[in-house]
Amino acid sequence: MRTKSRFRVGGIDAHLLVEQFDTPLYVYDASAIVQQYRKLRAAFARAPSRILYAMKANSNSAILRLLRRQGASVDAVSLGEVRLGVRAGFKPSEILYTPNSVPFREYREAVRLGAVVNIDNISMLEQFGHEFGGSVPCAMRINPHVLAGGHSHVQTGHIDSKFGISIHQMRHVHRIVKAHKMKIAGLHMHTGSEILDEGAFIASAEILFETATEFSGLRFLDFGSGFKVKYRPDDIETNVTKLGVALIRRYRSFTREYGTKPEIWFEPGKYLVSESGCFLVRATVVKQTPSTVFVGVDSGFNHLIRPMFYDAYHEILNISNPKGVERVYSVVGNICETDTFASDRKLPEVRAGDVLCFKNAGAYGYSMSSQYNFHLRPAEVIVYKNKAHLIRSRETFDNLLNNEVYFEPD
Repeated sequence: MRTKSRFRVGGIDAHLLVEQFDTPLYVYDASAIVQQYRKLRAAFARAPSRILYAMKANSNSAILRLLRRQGASVDAVSLGEVRLGVRAGFKPSEILYTPNSVPFREYREAVRLGAVVNIDNISMLEQFGHEFGGSVPCAMRINPHVLAGGHSHVQTGHIDSKFGISIHQMRHVHRIVKAHKMKIAGLHMHTGSEILDEGAFIASAEILFETATEFSGLRFLDFGSGFKVKYRPDDIETNVTKLGVALIRRYRSFTREYGTKPEIWFEPGKYLVSESGCFLVRATVVKQTPSTVFVGVDSGFNHLIRPMFYDAYHEILNISNPKGVERVYSVVGNICETDTFASDRKLPEVRAGDVLCFKNAGAYGYSMSSQYNFHLRPAEVIVYKNKAHLIRSRETFDNLLNNEVYFEPD
């Protein structure tokens, strides 16, 4: 007879959450989010700084409101995210809008909404200057041509990246700014995820500091994020305290030369919410083949795409049989595609009906989910002050048909 573990999320037994809300289920521990925010805030507290939550990591309004109460601002990459931020209670001036490859009318709408507009290509910079001149300040995203760590899909500051204005195009930029009498309020840089040490971050930051000396009256310097979190028990994470000491030392040197003290901004997404989240699924079948043993679960890459898209590792726990004999499995989903969460993974013996937990599922889980194969997207729950709150209902079949317009051929 198997004894269920007392694996808890925010103080609540995960099996009780499954009994109440069923599977598949995303669960977030609010206290873990607050702890990460406060750790990051403290790291840069000795300089005028601001933490902007990159809401694309997890855009549930409950999480936005939780971080707003902590004092965060938000980083938005679409008009939808700007509107969601306003709906969650953020002032427009607390929202940085950094789109990519959108039509100019979206920049115009962001100005109307009052967001801080961040421009990442010369064509849009010129159009913005032509339409708004110096009446509406804007920021610029630069590409420092630095190769960050991590999967190629999350590297955004290298020479072949579509993001940002090349640092080698600054002469052209200055001509546009001068011709249209533009006001550049801030400079922005984001090189990608997986920052392993403060030295690599400071080396990239140096480029932003150097570029900033070419612009007067800057209100902020945005260093992006990329702070690493642990995905394996023996993994390393970014030491933000050490990073804060090193960056603030360099910032003070910069301000002495620059003459004023622009705010320093950071845009963490994964760092704030990843470790707070668990994705709970149920094993539906255990299938022996000549080469492996598959554990099929009641979810797929339509709910958690990171393992397939980024080759990302998520620790998996069998919380229904934690003391079972370890066996080697391939954990797969229910999508009619190659749909592998993990290959050759050691787990305590899994039987149909067991509940498995994917750890570090708070970022880029539900926010990247889809309705592929006409599967319903899961529910979301947040545990706040030892109480579980449903923050997104499980989809229904009618939800899948919401925008479909009926047509009957002859």
